[in-house]
Amino acid sequence: MKIDRLIGILTILLQNEKVTAPELAAKFEVNRRTIGRDIDALCQAGIPIVTHQGAGGGISIAGGFKLDKSVLTKGELSGIIAALKGIGSVSEDSHIERTLDKLGANSDAVVSLSEPIVIDLGSHYKGELTEKIETIKQAILKRHIIEFDYYYDKGESKRRIEPYIVIFQWAAWYVFGFCLKRLDWRLFKLNRLWHLSPCDEQFALREIPSEKRDFARNFTEEIELVALFDKSTKYQLIETYGMESYHETDSGLLFTMSFTNKTYLTSWLLGFGSKVKVLEPLEVIDEIQIAAKNILEQY
Repeated sequence: MKIDRLIGILTILLQNEKVTAPELAAKFEVNRRTIGRDIDALCQAGIPIVTHQGAGGGISIAGGFKLDKSVLTKGELSGIIAALKGIGSVSEDSHIERTLDKLGANSDAVVSLSEPIVIDLGSHYKGELTEKIETIKQAILKRHIIEFDYYYDKGESKRRIEPYIVIFQWAAWYVFGFCLKRLDWRLFKLNRLWHLSPCDEQFALREIPSEKRDFARNFTEEIELVALFDKSTKYQLIETYGMESYHETDSGLLFTMSFTNKTYLTSWLLGFGSKVKVLEPLEVIDEIQIAAKNILEQY
């Protein structure tokens, strides 16, 4: 019985008026019997969980409940509060505010809501992002296929997928699911996903292969860049890739890094203008030369 699963179940119960055991079992990838044991453990810890039987029933926490320090440590509660604030930055659901009230609204609360860590997961088009996340979330819960137009470096494509997870990783939001066009598991970036709509058609849950859960595999390293940057760009390299990304020489900052997207890499390098010289690979040098020539032709 893992403490992280218990914390996860508790957080879900605090955010929702009511959830069902099958929903919790699906989310944490365990059977209903395990969820039952987890609920019993939370009750034994002093959390007043109420179970409603029959149609429209489910699991909920009794109203007016406040977490006690005997259940979670201050550090664990601080982490939950920070995470909930992050969720709140892309959610219009009032449950978030009520959850934060339960965690620390009164003077006897374990942790103050003035958590010194601020996580803002929004973007300059937060409205559209919030709507997308909510639409996909409901489709996942109801097991409905979604369809959308997807824009990427190879053009644009109409996609229909069985959605499973919405994740925030690599500074962006993605939906992970089974693509009915490619017949394989795929990650789709929400920034590139438009004209989203749920379908009436439902899908049966598939077992996600363990290797597909390693989302970093979608960003395999392919392009090994070696470039010489002007010393005045040091703060930019540190900000984006850290202190270990370059080696200081008499000629400038020797930068080495692996990239997966040539289009992004070219645009990033062009942003430095004459303050960078690409040394390797030749394909990137050619891309820079072509881009520079096209820019000159514009003027």
